[in-house]
Amino acid sequence: MCAPDDPQEPATAGSPVLLVPLQSFRVAKSRLEGVIDAGERRRLAERLASGVLAAGLGWRRLVVTHDDEVAQWAIRREIGVFRSDRRGLSVEVEHAYSECVSTGSSRITVAPGDLARPGHLRHVVSTAVASDPGAVVIVPDRSGDGTNVLSLPPAPGFRFHYGPGSAAAHQREAAACGLPIVVVPDADLGWDVDLPADLAGLDPDSGATL
Repeated sequence: MCAPDDPQEPATAGSPVLLVPLQSFRVAKSRLEGVIDAGERRRLAERLASGVLAAGLGWRRLVVTHDDEVAQWAIRREIGVFRSDRRGLSVEVEHAYSECVSTGSSRITVAPGDLARPGHLRHVVSTAVASDPGAVVIVPDRSGDGTNVLSLPPAPGFRFHYGPGSAAAHQREAAACGLPIVVVPDADLGWDVDLPADLAGLDPDSGATL
């Protein structure tokens, strides 16, 4: 099921959905080791995830995770959970996306849980979709290589291609599926937090509330 533990945000036909993939908070942000300690890295991961989920308020929100602790963290915040099985980000998101398509979701947006400045996520997606409701919307990372936000209409058979070169790969996939493409470079949504230099982009207000 797409979020069996989701009493506050039930699946309804036509609902837009935000999927947020999250790994264990215990091991998140390992590339920041040496800059901030393990406790700080964990708190940062939770804060970033909270900020991304808060940016989707008004949409149905689902955390995609294989980690029991993260699942319980989401449920306590009345966020739905899609249980994954550790087969890799692309496969896990693909399964969650397919399940949401089958429940009649009108649009599914995927955003990682480590965006530094996610506050206007809904505005960026909604503005792009207004010009073409059937389009695949891609917000690349700052380098233009990765995919920080991917928003799709229901498109059975769409394959996900996270990893190096994913922005171009997702454009090719959309074209192969016959879907129009809108690429939206955005300085805020393009900033994710992986390396020490990325900490400079943190939104001081992110993650305050869900």
